[in-house]
Amino acid sequence: MTKVPLQNPKPDIENFVKVIRGETVPRRPPLVELFLDFEIEREISQTYLGREYPFPTGEREGDAVYLKNRIEVYYRMGYDYLRVSGGLHFPGKLRTAADTSMNLPRQIRGWAEEGVGVISSWADFESYPWPDPAKSDLWAYEFVADSLPEGMGLFVCPTSGFLEVPLGGLMGYENLCYLIYDDPELVAAVFQRTAEAMCGLYERLAGLPNLRGLFQGDDMGYKTGTLIGPDELRKYVLPSHKKLADLAHERGLIYILHCCGSIDDIMPDLIDDVGIDARHSFEDEGNPIQDFKLKYGDRVAALGGVDIDKLCRLPEDQLRAHTRKIIEECMPGGRFALGSGNTVCNYVPVRNYMAMVEEGLNFA
Repeated sequence: MTKVPLQNPKPDIENFVKVIRGETVPRRPPLVELFLDFEIEREISQTYLGREYPFPTGEREGDAVYLKNRIEVYYRMGYDYLRVSGGLHFPGKLRTAADTSMNLPRQIRGWAEEGVGVISSWADFESYPWPDPAKSDLWAYEFVADSLPEGMGLFVCPTSGFLEVPLGGLMGYENLCYLIYDDPELVAAVFQRTAEAMCGLYERLAGLPNLRGLFQGDDMGYKTGTLIGPDELRKYVLPSHKKLADLAHERGLIYILHCCGSIDDIMPDLIDDVGIDARHSFEDEGNPIQDFKLKYGDRVAALGGVDIDKLCRLPEDQLRAHTRKIIEECMPGGRFALGSGNTVCNYVPVRNYMAMVEEGLNFA
């Protein structure tokens, strides 16, 4: 049985892309993650690979070591790509609290602002320090693009999503809901400026070597529906995703959307109008990957699927059986990659994460 970390990985980004596009049905599913939390990456690097894992500081020499270690972790865990993010910062409000994880804790954990953010009026809008994509530093992207092992590809994502940025730190969730009715022109302006910055940086990233796709996150749903109305998403959010999907396809790339929650109301829009190639992020309560695969799997790829609660709390033998069941139910017809339902959080036991990966690597 194959064990991770791998001794002699054989990444195949070309196969990964073909699976996403539905051009091949592989013997086993490729692996996929939005990301592993820093603490998980560090634990694998230090404990299993014997490599130091410095925290990124913004200094090139130290950050080069950090990025090389990130590449090594994903390479040795069996992934065909590394997803790199950052470059755009939207200052805003964030709710914080102490991290209570018993596994690999950090000091502080942050959440989106539920009430009122930093923009509630036109005066706030005009004084806000909107980021300039032309001034973003692309060094980390360029370093990774030039440092990937043979067979690995690059996916990029400059910041959180077209809905997440305005809903989270900029306006706040409740405030946004009121402003949609009280000042829709202000809402439109905030979404437009957000999209201009994001799309502008993607234009700069689109020519990187080894780039194989855009992997944008944008949580638009919760357990039973969308966070704002489907019509509002069609008005303020989906056109920006379409711009990115069009950019990707014009450059021969794929467009992957990470989106949490129940978004059935806009899935036809995402598939037929926006043109996403894959959707990532599933949870068993209200949004299981098996249901998505049955409903949409002939038109778009389904990625991930191992519910985070189960990944954290199931005994290893039960988790392995659960993972195999997901693979068996989602592999027919292809257009499926295996991974966590969301991200490999710092509170996921590393042994459980490795068990999930091993089940994918050993599936036949």
